[in-house]
Amino acid sequence: MRRKNKSNVRVLGAKAQDKKYNERVEKVYDRLCSIISSKEVAMYKIVRKEKLSDKIYLMDVEAPRVAHSCLPGQFVIVKIDDVGERIPLTICDYDREKGTITIVFQSVGASTTRMADLEVGDSFMDFVGPLGNPSDLCVEENLDEVKKKKIVFIAGGVGTAPVYPQVKWLKEHGVDTTVIIGARSKDILFYEDEMREVATELYVATDDGTYGFHGNGCQQLQALVDDGKSFDHCVAIGPMIMMKFVCLLTKELGIHTIVSMNPIMVDGTGMCGACRLMVGDEVKFACVDGPEFDGHLVDFPQAMARSAQYKTEEGRKMLALQEGDTHHGGCGNCGGEK
Repeated sequence: MRRKNKSNVRVLGAKAQDKKYNERVEKVYDRLCSIISSKEVAMYKIVRKEKLSDKIYLMDVEAPRVAHSCLPGQFVIVKIDDVGERIPLTICDYDREKGTITIVFQSVGASTTRMADLEVGDSFMDFVGPLGNPSDLCVEENLDEVKKKKIVFIAGGVGTAPVYPQVKWLKEHGVDTTVIIGARSKDILFYEDEMREVATELYVATDDGTYGFHGNGCQQLQALVDDGKSFDHCVAIGPMIMMKFVCLLTKELGIHTIVSMNPIMVDGTGMCGACRLMVGDEVKFACVDGPEFDGHLVDFPQAMARSAQYKTEEGRKMLALQEGDTHHGGCGNCGGEK
């Protein structure tokens, strides 16, 4: 790293005429230069790994600062090494005493396949978080109102992972919950036992009928309502298409619904615009405004089309043209700055 003239650093504190401030700035600057020049990098060690089902993995990662301040609903962005992609993952669990974060992911592309090859003792180069906003249900200031709600969670596929910490937090604070876990088949179900320990009621649905209710999460919810159960608050987390159909059903049933959006993300701080969404008539960014939104206001067709279009170079250029100033740019990856 080429060191800049320290006189530029001193200007920061010159206006305040604060000699001690300037000295502190110089010490921090010297420390940063030392770290970068010696390639001293904080690594985030994997202390537990478990294969939950086909291509779905769990890891506990040492990240004390993230574990100290995170709340259910927030996410992290991980990167294996210099050439790895930045991968956003919702926090599945955390242990403040041990300083660990639990992540769950599915190996579907090159980077997540490389992640699946990591073992206990290996480390991530980057583990950034907590990012996004915590769930409104898991904020102590809202607890009195939350206890009045009849809450149902619908988790689809890997969406079971981010549902778990919310349900766990609510149980710890005396809030009853009903949870529906949906999966294509029994062989890709995971966290059933863990969820049963924290949910007041748990229902499992499989598309092919190999386990539990024969049908999807929406059909299980409809069956519960038909049996006389009532809910006034739903949280749906899973693939976009699944959340879309949950919202269509809950709108008919008059159940307020929150969804956790998982569009393409790059920087995770609102700079690149990759996770742009339309919520009602407003432009929102999942990484800083979410990831949770009112599901009945999310434009799912636009969000799904945009995610698909973002995967091609020509698609990215077209999005930049169509979205103008609201597209954002500057990340250097999405092409929005060109």
